[in-house]
Amino acid sequence: MRPVTTTPSDVDVVLPCLNEAEALPWVLERIPPGWRALVVDNGSTDGSADVARAYGATVVHEPRRGFGAACHAGLTAATADVVCFCDCDASLDPGLLVPFVRAVRDGRADLVLGRRRPQGRGAWPPHARAGNLALARMLRRRTGLRLRDLGPLRAARREPLLALGLSDRRSGYPLQMVVRAADAGWRIEEHDVPYLPRTGASKVTGTWRGTWQAVRDMSRVLAEAPGHEAPAHEDPARAETAHAETAHADTAHADPAHEGGTVR
Repeated sequence: MRPVTTTPSDVDVVLPCLNEAEALPWVLERIPPGWRALVVDNGSTDGSADVARAYGATVVHEPRRGFGAACHAGLTAATADVVCFCDCDASLDPGLLVPFVRAVRDGRADLVLGRRRPQGRGAWPPHARAGNLALARMLRRRTGLRLRDLGPLRAARREPLLALGLSDRRSGYPLQMVVRAADAGWRIEEHDVPYLPRTGASKVTGTWRGTWQAVRDMSRVLAEAPGHEAPAHEDPARAETAHAETAHADTAHADPAHEGGTVR
C-alpha cells in the first residue's frame, strides 16, 4: 500500500464518495506522488471514510446528498492551486490527470476534460452513452463547444473555479462547470482516457430512469442564461455544511482490507 499525502500540495484531487469502500484502495493507490486526495464522504454507510483515512487521504464530510454537493464541498476544502476531479468507483485512473495538470500549468488550457473511451463490455451502458450524446449536442447549441463527452475526470485552477459561482448540487454540477467556463471565455481541452467497468452499480446511470433524471438536471443548467442564475432546485445562499478532517492514519499498521461494503 502506497499512502497518499495528507499535507497541502500544489494539486488536490476531489473524489466524491458514497459507499465506495471496495473501490477506494484501487483509486487512492493511483494518486500521483505528492498530490493530495480529498475523499468527500457523502453519507457512506460502508466504512468508506475509514478506508480513505487508512490510505492516508484527507476526508471531507458532506451530509447533504448529491453529486454536486460532494464535488463542491471538495472544491471549497481544497487549498492547492490546481484542483482535479475524479470518480471514486475505479472506472477512471487518477494517474491520467498528470497531462491535464500540465496543460493547465503551462497555460495551454483553463479546463481540461477527459473523453471516456470504454474498455470492455459493460464499461458504459448504452442508455448512459445516449444520455451523454444528447447532452453534448445540447451543450454545442448552447455554447458552441464541440465536446464529445462530459465526463467527470477534469482539472482547472482552484480560484477561477470558485469564481464561476457554481450553484447546482445534483447531477448538473459537472455540466454547469463547463457551461459557465465557456461563458467566461475559458480555453477548454478534451483528452481521451480509458474508461473501465466500474466497481458496483452506478447510482446515477445504472438505469434508464437514473440517466434521464441526470439529463433533466443538466437540461436545467443548459437553460441558464449567461449571468450565473442558480437552478430552481438550489438555494445558492444556503450555508455550506462540509468540514475537512485530515487523516493521520498510521499507514504502517493500517489494514483496509477488512473494510467491506458496496460501492456506487
